[in-house]
Amino acid sequence: MAASPRDMREAKRRIQQMEAKRELRRDQEKRRRRDNLVAGGAGTAAVILAVVLQLAVYSGNPTEEEFAAAEAGLQSPSATPSAPATNAANIPKPETAAGKVFTGELKLNRGAVGVQLDGTKAPQAAAVFKSLADQGYYKGVSCHRLTTAENFGVLQCGSKSGDGQGDPNYTWGPLENTPADNKYAAGSIAVARTGGNAYGNGTQFFIVYKDTVIPSDAAGGYTVVGKVTSGLDVVTKIAAAGLKQGENATDGTPVEPVTIDSFSLK
Repeated sequence: MAASPRDMREAKRRIQQMEAKRELRRDQEKRRRRDNLVAGGAGTAAVILAVVLQLAVYSGNPTEEEFAAAEAGLQSPSATPSAPATNAANIPKPETAAGKVFTGELKLNRGAVGVQLDGTKAPQAAAVFKSLADQGYYKGVSCHRLTTAENFGVLQCGSKSGDGQGDPNYTWGPLENTPADNKYAAGSIAVARTGGNAYGNGTQFFIVYKDTVIPSDAAGGYTVVGKVTSGLDVVTKIAAAGLKQGENATDGTPVEPVTIDSFSLK
């Protein structure tokens, strides 16, 4: 039966609204990929407002099925349970690290940092970073982000492009060993990810150089994969040098460029 003019107008209106929301979602996704680690100075009004706005935007985004249905002038389909998230074949299996402890050294151009990864508490994350380190992935990669707020001090590394962008073909989950109280002790090594996505981990990690609070998001906290065993002062000195001028007062690029010379684990 042919659609009535009224139905056609309603379908057109819905399509226009959905197109606007999809465009906003694309902009938000670009920003999320750039920032990657969605965390800031806890407790500030700006962070609270950003979270509220983000939730407001994403709660109303149409699915592709809904958009296709609107284009056809049909009722939106009923929601169907989504399949459990799984890792692609290019992601190392957690069994390769389960029950193991890896020790090694992260050599920065500013000094060496001793590290330990815990495959008992975070087998999937330990497997990923052991594999990437063995491949020499991190050689020459920068540590592009530094935070210096009172309760939020991390150095983030591992973006191949050097600007916080992740590799869309290398994402994995689930979250492991996340602090129940949202407190990350100085010396923790944790996994950066896209906000609200438990399978949004990638190649980036951050070193916590002072006790830090990072509020959980809709997906949870951030996987703590290991700890610094020596050389944490190397990171604190990088932080003490500060950020490049003109950037956010407590979150931006280290004033002194930081790159990884090598990352070895055994």
